[in-house]
Amino acid sequence: MSTLELLKKVRKIEIKTKGLSNHIFSGEYHTAFKGKGMAFSEVRGYQPGDDVRSIDWNVTARYNNPFVKVFEEEREMTVMLLIDMSGSSDFGTQTQLKREVATEIAAVLSFSAINNNDKIGVIFFSDKIEKFIPPKKGKSHILRIIRELITFKSENKKTNLEQALIYFNNVIKKRSVCFILSDFMDNNFDKSLKIARKKHDIIALRIHDEREEQLVDVGLIKLEDTETGDLKWVDTSSKNIRKEFRKNYLIFEENLKKTLQHSAVDHINIKTGKDYVKPLINFFKNRRRK
Repeated sequence: MSTLELLKKVRKIEIKTKGLSNHIFSGEYHTAFKGKGMAFSEVRGYQPGDDVRSIDWNVTARYNNPFVKVFEEEREMTVMLLIDMSGSSDFGTQTQLKREVATEIAAVLSFSAINNNDKIGVIFFSDKIEKFIPPKKGKSHILRIIRELITFKSENKKTNLEQALIYFNNVIKKRSVCFILSDFMDNNFDKSLKIARKKHDIIALRIHDEREEQLVDVGLIKLEDTETGDLKWVDTSSKNIRKEFRKNYLIFEENLKKTLQHSAVDHINIKTGKDYVKPLINFFKNRRRK
């Protein structure tokens, strides 16, 4: 890809996603996350209507008058994006690959973060940590992230989400909001997810393709596992094969759902070729109500 082609792609994504973050997501993002971190500000005298749970009993006893603790929103958060760059991210049978959808969503979240004076950082992972971009602010930083998302070539093709979570937990010391953008085609990451969840606010953003849910009858086809490179001929005209494929998918989906629920991790489902705006807005609105 030439420099000019890259700049055009970056600009196209910037225009689309910055517009979404400015006009749709900034307010939703702020109300969904900004109220989560509260810092102690001062103590003042109790006023009618104050929440009795905010009474500072030590100061009240000392002065023999009721006083309440006043908190304010933490003005700066750290937002981290854990982005799956394994071989399966290059799959997609609709208008976009999973990786392309992840790029747009990552850009929307990044612009929403800097609009709210937050830092944004990224960890690219496969079955190893491919690249770490430390959290920073500013438009130039966002454009760098978008360039990396467009051009980055991972060294490995397999997935190890557990390793990514362990690395994230070690390098980000301060509590952060973490979005995991992945198809979650991995096993045995539940323990590391629970550990990370105790320290950070984690949201699983699952990006998948409808052809991963069920086979369509198109006769005998050759399928490739994008993470191992294995090739296999599959007779999609067989009802039993299609039924078994669907069964395995539903088992995978149910296990993933249980893993996320047991770790108290919110999740969003996004399909390639479908609008991701509505699911994200619904998620932000639901978070605001909690």
